[in-house]
Amino acid sequence: MIKNNKFLSLLVGAMLAVATYTSALASDLTNLGLHVIPYPQQVVLGGSDFELSNTVSIVLDKNAGEVDKATAGKLKSELETNWSVKALIGTTPGSTNIILTRKGANKNLKAEGYQLSTDQKNLTISANDEDGLFYGVQTLFQVLKKTRSGVIVPGMEITDWPDIAIRAVHYDTKHHQDKASYVKSFIRDMARYKINMLVWEWEDKLAYKSHPEIGAPGAFTIEEMQEFTKYAKEYHMELTPLVQGLGHVSFILKWPQYRHLREVDDSDWEFCPLEDGTYDLLFDLWDEAMEATPGSEYIHIGSDETFELGLCDKCRAKAQEIGNSGLYHLFAGKAAKHLKKSRKVMLWERPMGWKMSRSPIKNMEPDNDLILTEEYHYNKADFQYVKEAKDLGFEVFVYDPNPGLEPLFLPYHFKLRGRSRIDDGSMKNSYNTVAPAAQSGLFEGMINTSWDDSGLHNQMWMLSFVTSAQYSWNGAAPGLEEFEQSFFHNYYGKDVVDMKELYQLLNEASYYYAWSLERNVWHHGTIGKTHLPDLPRRQYIEYDPFWNEEYEEMVKKSRTMQSKMLRAMQVIDMNKDLSTSNAYDFDVYRTVAELVDHTCQTYLDLSELERTITRAHKEAFSDRKAAIGHLMDAESLIEESLERRAKVYSNLVSVWEQTRMPKGMSTPEKEYFYKMDRSRHYANRTPDMSYLIYDEQLLDMEGYLEALRAYRKTLKTDF
Repeated sequence: MIKNNKFLSLLVGAMLAVATYTSALASDLTNLGLHVIPYPQQVVLGGSDFELSNTVSIVLDKNAGEVDKATAGKLKSELETNWSVKALIGTTPGSTNIILTRKGANKNLKAEGYQLSTDQKNLTISANDEDGLFYGVQTLFQVLKKTRSGVIVPGMEITDWPDIAIRAVHYDTKHHQDKASYVKSFIRDMARYKINMLVWEWEDKLAYKSHPEIGAPGAFTIEEMQEFTKYAKEYHMELTPLVQGLGHVSFILKWPQYRHLREVDDSDWEFCPLEDGTYDLLFDLWDEAMEATPGSEYIHIGSDETFELGLCDKCRAKAQEIGNSGLYHLFAGKAAKHLKKSRKVMLWERPMGWKMSRSPIKNMEPDNDLILTEEYHYNKADFQYVKEAKDLGFEVFVYDPNPGLEPLFLPYHFKLRGRSRIDDGSMKNSYNTVAPAAQSGLFEGMINTSWDDSGLHNQMWMLSFVTSAQYSWNGAAPGLEEFEQSFFHNYYGKDVVDMKELYQLLNEASYYYAWSLERNVWHHGTIGKTHLPDLPRRQYIEYDPFWNEEYEEMVKKSRTMQSKMLRAMQVIDMNKDLSTSNAYDFDVYRTVAELVDHTCQTYLDLSELERTITRAHKEAFSDRKAAIGHLMDAESLIEESLERRAKVYSNLVSVWEQTRMPKGMSTPEKEYFYKMDRSRHYANRTPDMSYLIYDEQLLDMEGYLEALRAYRKTLKTDF
């Protein structure tokens, strides 16, 4: 016993030493101008730099398989396209070589691990499996460096492996559909950061053959999804379908012919788990999802947020016996029985959640073949719930906390709770959750979620995705601040500046936007409503001059935020010229800054509108012509505001639709069936992109303008 304790102490000490050593070296690599993400587990700097000549040989083992040859092909393409280095693939070394080999790697290296080493004429990447060789090449892309004399890799030895075997990104397209070219670029981007699973929540974006009405117009066909699945495999990534089951099924139950399957007649949100037809329908959809993703190991059935579970007569009676949690697991058990013959079955369930249920009635325990992919409190009691679940045979994924449902941009640096309380941002929350989970060795997988509820452009999530990629691969290093700076230079280019400031400005802008007009009512209840200034009336331009008093604070905030958006646009424009990759993101960011700037200006316009009516009122007794002139100025203010809105909105749609299909579109073959979902998702308020300006449309400035014009004409003729 004493010997074991001594050994354990030495082991823990060694692990801490490695973690400290690795963390320090993260700064060393940054000092070399190398921003490697995810940061490798072990790095030793020194030795000869590897110098690439104008032509380099990519050397494969003589018995290399097709997958390793494909990895060599991707390396060749990168070198020739981005570094102007000609590459020849073969099995015979030349004068300058990049050696990709499945021989010589440490036999104890974890799956997906690799070793990379340099000397003056050879750079060697060795691995025990296909994935490891591929990930070694992804790291190579990030340690290449241009110098005055040419392209080099500084002298180093890397030994690297993932802390968590499955590193998944949740790709949610419930309220939009990306173009095929974007889907493939997204797969490539995620693979570069060693993400190896894409959990695609596509809802109605698959053209189901068995129930064709469910697929939206223009939805990807099964054959197209099979192509995406094949493409993902080429980048060592599994495409896992997520077709929601018990809850989140408005895309199915909005259709009148399935109304009888609802738990509550007036809610299209969830199925009744005691209706046989529920399973007949879902099995059809799930079978087609598996057909669309051949060779994938997993399927995700969602099934969370079952708000009305246990409310129908049949379920209420059954809940008396097994509780609502039991109803949930009854559904999950039937689903698993059908699916696990072909796939491993994931669902949104927390480890030991059934044990922690508040239900006074003893609940059913779920099938332990299910993979548990949701939990917010892993760190309680030293991962106690995870350990208990694993002891029962469950496979458990660490759930990267949901970043938030804020519109326009993610709360990377801070979250507002109400109007004043400030909490940590989503990036720190991800770090605090994923890094210790990765170091614990308890988790089979990690999943980062990107809920589409508020309709953000998918590019807004990239920092979130890459943060999860970093700390699920290596939970020990680098520190969060260093990682963030590395991300900006790695993702956008080494010359970009002031990027953290930009993200902070857009973080602030998101909250300003959410709390303007009545937008936040969609997620946070009644918050008050912005009204238009009082219309003038009768012969002497009577009105109630109260708008500027009521909205004084909002006008001040709008002036401040407008100056911040001008600064944001300055940073955006500057960095678009400096960036060497992902410049499109800056176009998307600018549309957000312009929309917020327009909202600011709208409040300033309404403030000036009331002042202009005040001037007209004051002239009503002394100079009728001047009074009418002020009313015409008021009309011009509204006209300009409406024109600006149309321009800003049109540009936003144009930029976002460079990568997306038109939201809520119909085709000649099929009309889009729109129905607002039970959860009132922000992005589902309108079928098209106008959800972003919907609250402004509710002001009815057009109607106000029409009434003001009619009043002015009446004032001019009748009075």
